[in-house]
Amino acid sequence: MSVQSPPSPIEIEILHDLNSVDAEDWNRLVSPNDPFTEHAFLASLENSGSVGRETGWVPVHLLAKQEGVLVGAAPLYLKNHSYGEYIFDWGWADAARGAGIPYYPKLVSAVPFTPATGRRLLAQDVTTEKALIDGIHGVAEATRAQSIHVLFCTPDEHQQLSDRTEFIGRMTHQFHWDNDGYEHFDAWLSRFRSRRRKEVRRERKVAKERGARIRMVRGDDLTPELWATLRQFYEDTTARKQAEPYLKRKFFLDGANTLGHSAVAFIAEHDDQVVAGALCFQRGKHLYGRYWGCLPEWSALHFELCYHAPIEACIEHGWSHFEAGAQGMHKMQRGLVPVQTWSAHHLRHPGLHDAVQRATIEEQSHIESEIEWLTEKGPFHRIQDQPG
Repeated sequence: MSVQSPPSPIEIEILHDLNSVDAEDWNRLVSPNDPFTEHAFLASLENSGSVGRETGWVPVHLLAKQEGVLVGAAPLYLKNHSYGEYIFDWGWADAARGAGIPYYPKLVSAVPFTPATGRRLLAQDVTTEKALIDGIHGVAEATRAQSIHVLFCTPDEHQQLSDRTEFIGRMTHQFHWDNDGYEHFDAWLSRFRSRRRKEVRRERKVAKERGARIRMVRGDDLTPELWATLRQFYEDTTARKQAEPYLKRKFFLDGANTLGHSAVAFIAEHDDQVVAGALCFQRGKHLYGRYWGCLPEWSALHFELCYHAPIEACIEHGWSHFEAGAQGMHKMQRGLVPVQTWSAHHLRHPGLHDAVQRATIEEQSHIESEIEWLTEKGPFHRIQDQPG
């Protein structure tokens, strides 16, 4: 009678430089639809200086190994601020400061500056996921982190973490689009009420009326010159909004060599000049909108390049899901619908933890009501409006 050997123990390592782990080994753990937890994207943030000690995003990534083989990983950062996260906890930090309770440093498992849902515990079984969670707690102890935040995680990760008594589950919301097998853009548009359908068509006519050509660019066609133009648009947009330009210039300079496989740009050209553009990322069946910009007189192309053209591309290429980024109720009138997004949080101080937990329960009730209200106000035919 044969006796099975017990499984080898899972060993956790801390990684301060993503370049020191093999890209193929890391990518084997990544969802086929997620361009942001890919090795290339996370490493580009580090190599460009967008992420690092100088910006307050110190990499402390976790690797889970079994008999020397990489079986799990988690992007993880040690921070002394809450910038660039898009799950806002400034109120919690202010409350802690007012009560004399330390809130920083904090540990954040997320993709920096990227409010897109995806797996944070890159593992293929529950045992490895639990080892990664225990590893995050271990890093928190070693670094004296006062809180742990797992941001824009998947619903099942949220449930798994919420089932552990030390984590608080939190609901927020964004506006997403899902492909219901539309044959073409007009088939999608047929779902809209007449007034909204006319408004979308009017928005789509702007480029033609002004003599601009809209096209999608990717791969080798997304040249260093185009990356430089998109960088300029990004910097102009952040300056105009008085926002922090989190991405350093080197991120765009290196983009043609490092991110050509996942980057997609929707651009408008007029008189052989790029006058507006939206930089997106795509992998598998998912498309993600990220950065928009334009020359001052071309701002009217925002809806076309950020929503209509990407949705049309999803329909043409059979992509099933489109996320256009954080916030923006105006997305809803272009057909993106409110959906729940998830995060999980652990605060070391028990009193602060309890207060935040009570606040998130109340917050979730408000968000659920808001999603219901927004859904009713959407641009689509109501059931009673449908032809019999």
